[in-house]
Amino acid sequence: MQRKLFGVCRLLRPGFRWGYASNADLITLSRDHEVPTVAVLQFNQPDKLNALTEAMGHRFTEIIEQLCTENSEQLRAVVLTGAGKAFSAGGDLAFLQHRTEPDMTVGDANVRTMLRFYESFLCVRRLPVPVISAINGHAIGAGFAMTLATDIRIVANEAKLALNFTQLGLHPGMGSTHFLPLLVGHQNASFMLLSGGQISGVEAKDMGIALRAVPKETVLPDALAMARTMAKASPVAVRTTLLTLRAERNRGLEDALIREADAQAQCYAAPDLLRGLKAIKDKHPPAF
Repeated sequence: MQRKLFGVCRLLRPGFRWGYASNADLITLSRDHEVPTVAVLQFNQPDKLNALTEAMGHRFTEIIEQLCTENSEQLRAVVLTGAGKAFSAGGDLAFLQHRTEPDMTVGDANVRTMLRFYESFLCVRRLPVPVISAINGHAIGAGFAMTLATDIRIVANEAKLALNFTQLGLHPGMGSTHFLPLLVGHQNASFMLLSGGQISGVEAKDMGIALRAVPKETVLPDALAMARTMAKASPVAVRTTLLTLRAERNRGLEDALIREADAQAQCYAAPDLLRGLKAIKDKHPPAF
């Protein structure tokens, strides 16, 4: 895949638009009642376990762009969480199924679609303030991957976390091949990404993926307490420190996303993903 194909697909660039209207109910934006400079973003599709869709990505980008316009008197920290029993079940299965259709697997259509999909959620890294993922429940696939792009993670003890792409017949995406090795090292990342197995919230904390593992009911309160502490620090110092901390993690990210999108496009054109999707529908393990 030639790099030149992606000259207009710059990671985290402002202003790109999906081709349809947003749905304000997909993601909610609220303010902490104690410290209003702390914003709370909540995935709000609990009946679908907050599976990530293109429409949700569009709405998420709109909110991030809105927050990026706020100064330090308006915004000092952001908490990201999910409604219901899951943080996010990952990429919407209908979205994945559509990627396997013949007209989508020709040329670079799926590569471009996946780069836009990644950007629509990884734009969270454009926020100039600390972003804390309050992982209130299960976080799977792309849903778990996007938390790796945030600055801090607090997770429920009993939450199930997995980058289960290979179990589905798909190459990992959403920056997971870039961010996970930075957190846990090459060996642990290799096992997690190649096996697609699950870990608990407690295991995530022990591995250094999460800062804290706490009872489910205290995930959001603990994240808010942490955000309030940061919101009371010097906003100039916090924002400049954040830029420094993120600089190393940003190095090589765009190349990694291009590799992921290209590899996922290859998987969409192969039969394994169809077997994986059918196995989910039939509720049995896939036979590859």
